[in-house]
Amino acid sequence: MSDDVTFTYNGGKVAPGETQNIRYGISETYLGDPVRIPVTIINGERPGPTVFLSAAAHGDELNGIEVVREVAFEWDLSDLAGTLVCLPVMNVPGFLAQQRYLPIYDRDLNRSFPGKYDSTSAKRMAARIFDNFIAPCDFGLDFHTSTRGRTNMLHVRADMSDAGVERLARAFGSNVIIDSTGSDGVLRTEATRVGIPTITIEMGEAHRFQRELIDDALAGVESVFSEYGLRDTTVVRWPGWQTVINDDNEKTWIRADAGGIVDMHHDRGSLVHEGDRICTITNPFKDDNVTIDAPFTGLLVGVLENPVVYPGNPLCHLVELEEPVRRVVEREQSPHGADARS
Repeated sequence: MSDDVTFTYNGGKVAPGETQNIRYGISETYLGDPVRIPVTIINGERPGPTVFLSAAAHGDELNGIEVVREVAFEWDLSDLAGTLVCLPVMNVPGFLAQQRYLPIYDRDLNRSFPGKYDSTSAKRMAARIFDNFIAPCDFGLDFHTSTRGRTNMLHVRADMSDAGVERLARAFGSNVIIDSTGSDGVLRTEATRVGIPTITIEMGEAHRFQRELIDDALAGVESVFSEYGLRDTTVVRWPGWQTVINDDNEKTWIRADAGGIVDMHHDRGSLVHEGDRICTITNPFKDDNVTIDAPFTGLLVGVLENPVVYPGNPLCHLVELEEPVRRVVEREQSPHGADARS
């Protein structure tokens, strides 16, 4: 936390008690017109941590946009202790085209951080975002969804070997935390690498707002704000059960071995037991069915939404739960589940 409570970026500053909505230039179009991202900076009158909330690094991932907008414009932040940097749409070109990647050589903005000013267009954009709005922060929450055609239950991805990241991940209060360092160029990886603990929140699917998931994510943001003292009116939440998925757990992407039309028998967040049928792949005549069974007992963190596949396409993401957690989830999902399987 800086002793200077004024937030500064290249081209401006935000004093304590001030809020600014800006459109910040990060690139130019083929016509030389500016590419600007929307940024809201809310600097509280009381000192506290500086936090970023970011979304739409992938342009078709919309749920996080609504989370960031609601915090910035619908929450009463008059008692805010610290500074909030809201980046609801980082990948503006992708958002305008409603596609995942930058429509400039199909590059992934979320593999381009912390950026470089004399490199590719994606890295130049990333550098302007990172240096101005990420680097001044103490920690951050980066919101994502699954890619097109799949959906995720709300969960956190975090490097739990970093004490600051672990505190942040647990404060968010999701049921599932997937422990991973993340790839080079990913925002959470690169921010954490320079001392800004950051987690990724995965929630739902692309191209839509999903109110239940948005509300759940907002509760997680409230919990984080309470943990770090940004607001006095919230409490750190406990989700009822929580598990950290690391290398000690079995986990796998189950992929199709046949092409066809998929009938998915379970939703995201469902517990399936070893041998349970997860889905069935059929041809147009329904005369050559291929069944996909669970290779171990676990939780479906992500499942297919688009019901057509080629061989090799992912069908679901299955992760193992430790025995005590599994029994809690069984009781939660089926009143007689735990008794029946004891």
